[in-house]
Amino acid sequence: MHPYESGQMARMGWLARWGPALGCAIMISLFSTGIFTDRHTASVILPILHWLMPRASYVTLLRFHHYIRKSGHFIEYFIFSLLVLRAIRAGRRDTRLAWALAAIAIVAGYAALDEFHQSFVPGRTAAVSDVLLDTTGGTVAQAIAGLVLLWGHVREQQRNKT
Repeated sequence: MHPYESGQMARMGWLARWGPALGCAIMISLFSTGIFTDRHTASVILPILHWLMPRASYVTLLRFHHYIRKSGHFIEYFIFSLLVLRAIRAGRRDTRLAWALAAIAIVAGYAALDEFHQSFVPGRTAAVSDVLLDTTGGTVAQAIAGLVLLWGHVREQQRNKT
């Protein structure tokens, strides 16, 4: 029997449910340190981009570096949002819009805290646009999760009809 079917995850402890989300939050905080400043990531990413696109101008490589960094914001909060939803659901099979909204609120709050933290880190700046990008990543994750769950319910109903 799958752990979700037996309700095993619902009986799991708080840390087992929230541990992955907390681990992701810690990772996001590490990405907000001085180690991951624009200058430091450029020293790794720009040579790779130059190797991949040897004829690209330096300005083009910098633009790609910028887009890679911004994609990182979106992706890390996309994943964080799904892990928060997993923790909130605690293995329950039913779905609730309130759970998705709570996950988005947690993501938005953490994104704001993370940007506030960056305002104190040398070489980093806080940007409201990053909070919006992070929150968008979390919101898209919730929308996709909702669509996947809805699609599963539709398929289940179709199987029950036949």
